[in-house]
Amino acid sequence: MTVEAETPVPPTPAAAAEPAHPATGLLTRERWLQVLAVVAVLALASTALLWQKVSGMQQQLARQSADSGANAAEARVGAKQAQELAMETAAKLAVTDAKVAEVALQRSQLEELMQSLSRSRDENLVVDIESAVRLAQQQAQLTGSVEPLLAALRSADARIARAAQPRLTPLQRAIARDLAKLKSSVVADTPAMLVKLDELVLLADELPVVNAVGAVRGGESPKRKPDEALGQWSLRWVQALQDEIRTLVRVSRIEEPDAALLAPEQAFFVRENLKLRLLNARLGVISRQIDSARSDLATASVSVSKYFDPSARKTQTAAALLQQVQSQMRVMELPRVDDTLAALTTAAAGR
Repeated sequence: MTVEAETPVPPTPAAAAEPAHPATGLLTRERWLQVLAVVAVLALASTALLWQKVSGMQQQLARQSADSGANAAEARVGAKQAQELAMETAAKLAVTDAKVAEVALQRSQLEELMQSLSRSRDENLVVDIESAVRLAQQQAQLTGSVEPLLAALRSADARIARAAQPRLTPLQRAIARDLAKLKSSVVADTPAMLVKLDELVLLADELPVVNAVGAVRGGESPKRKPDEALGQWSLRWVQALQDEIRTLVRVSRIEEPDAALLAPEQAFFVRENLKLRLLNARLGVISRQIDSARSDLATASVSVSKYFDPSARKTQTAAALLQQVQSQMRVMELPRVDDTLAALTTAAAGR
């Protein structure tokens, strides 16, 4: 800031015309000089203060500018570091996401593998049980006993209990029902039936045909009490004579015309046919052909009642044996394990 000195005003003509006092003019000039000196000093002082203040402001601005530059540099460095850290974090996050996805994929694959192994184990168990049950059913049909089925079902029940799979619970209930049915079933005694059929085959050669000549029907005649005067020899002679007279003429009633017309040489073929029927029935019992065995036994029973003497004891014995075998054939069929097989099919289908 500069202070301009006041230019002295030139005296007017009037003033110039007036005579100035020398002492007064000198005093005025000194005052002006003093005033000018004070003003100059004040101007210098204010200039110095202003310059000092401006210099301080410049220094402060310089310092602030330096600090701002330093801060800006630090901010740039921090921003660069932050950017680098962000990029590194993003890379790490991408790697982490990839690893998490890989772990999730491995976990899903492991779960699928475990489920596949579990299903495979259950399926193998179901297949093994079904094979064992069907094999036991065939053995039961061949042997005529329910013991193979009982053993197979008990073993299957134990294996299912050890597996502890909830989806196999219906199969376990079906096995329990079939076990109860097998335990309460009545099965024919096959060995006893075979023995009876063998007896019938042996007895067929001794059965008397209904039109056999010389056969005494109706049982023995009542013995008469001999006279006390008649000797032992005469008694025997009289009895022999009576038996001979009975054999000369015989009157009997034959219901079947075919049996009456049966020639003696045809009796052999009748017996052989009867034995063949009995042997076929025996083979049917062994091979579990129930219907065929029943048909052969029915034909044999008709032959016995048609061609052989019904009053003879052996014929009656044969008829009784045939009736017993036919009655046992009614309970010869083994109970089936349909519930277990149906449950196995459902379990194998995965439902």
